[in-house]
Amino acid sequence: MADPSLHKKPENNKTPRLFVAATRQNDGKTTTCLGLFAALQHRFNEVGYIKPIGQRFINYHNQLIDEDSILFNKTYSIRTPIESMSPVAIDSTFTRRYLDNPEETYPILVDKIVRAFDRSAYEKDVIIIEGSGHAGVGAISDLSNAQVAKLLDAKVVIVSRGGIGKPVDEIALNKSLFDRHGVEVVGAILNKVEISKRETIERYATKALERMGIPLLGIIPKTDSLTHPNLSQVVEAVKGRWLNGKSHGQFKRILNVVVGAMTAKSLIDYLGQGVLVIAPGDREDVLLLSIAACTVTRKEPLAGIILTRNILPSPHIMEMIAQTNIPVVISHEESYTVASMINSMTVKTQPNDEEKIPLIKKLIMENVDTDALLSKLGI
Repeated sequence: MADPSLHKKPENNKTPRLFVAATRQNDGKTTTCLGLFAALQHRFNEVGYIKPIGQRFINYHNQLIDEDSILFNKTYSIRTPIESMSPVAIDSTFTRRYLDNPEETYPILVDKIVRAFDRSAYEKDVIIIEGSGHAGVGAISDLSNAQVAKLLDAKVVIVSRGGIGKPVDEIALNKSLFDRHGVEVVGAILNKVEISKRETIERYATKALERMGIPLLGIIPKTDSLTHPNLSQVVEAVKGRWLNGKSHGQFKRILNVVVGAMTAKSLIDYLGQGVLVIAPGDREDVLLLSIAACTVTRKEPLAGIILTRNILPSPHIMEMIAQTNIPVVISHEESYTVASMINSMTVKTQPNDEEKIPLIKKLIMENVDTDALLSKLGI
């Protein structure tokens, strides 16, 4: 195993830095970073951000850039070159390439991360370093979160899902790896906590974490609207094709999914704002009722319609749809497959989420003890 301490270290040893890790994927690490960034902006003129190791990336101006770095760049207009905010992208062949030649590859990766960090932290009052999952992610290439935090001489906050037993156990497991690499864990944040259980969880999780020397810095309540995808995200997930209403409906939030397998008479009670109807194009009774719900009745407009099995409605129905602004998409999948794909989606925050981003900022600022966190960072 390579030792980061034997290689190049950042030249910047003054800017306070916080490494945000999580116990699992999708525990709310990026959400926490987004909110913390906003909270820190209320205290400091210049806040930096970097995600040293990216696993979900896109081709951005001919560079592989982690999507979270793009989110931060567009949300906060950070004055740092985007390639410095996302220096290493883990593509599908990265691990094999690394294991074929670790002795030469590791110093190159370390150099990229260190240079990128120095650029991202340049003239910043504080910088957030976002990890890539739990403490051990990346260990196969000798750049686990614990190793990267050590390399960058950062202190760590661990984000976990709400609860007492399992989250505390997972925090303890992650802390042990950070401890092994000499990295200080300065606090924990519990995310997606049921409001009805908040008082109990806060009381006992605080006690349990204190026994490990970890202060509980925040409890973020579960907020359903943060987990609802918009229609453009659904279209991407089901590999759909737009037929109508894209400009009007791509950012509509999906609050509920209804599969048009029932009779039209039974369906009418389920139609309303935020509802996505899923049905094959030959269910004209379902489509006529859905159109009527948006154009004739007093019900709130639907979020959209997904036509399945690549079946187009009759020309008459298509003409009726074209005269509305109802978002309509077609997919080759079966109806229940589409519904299942939507229910299992991981909903990532996007730069154009005008509803979610202000809510995330508010949640973190109101529910995380920023003063205690800054004290742990020595600020």
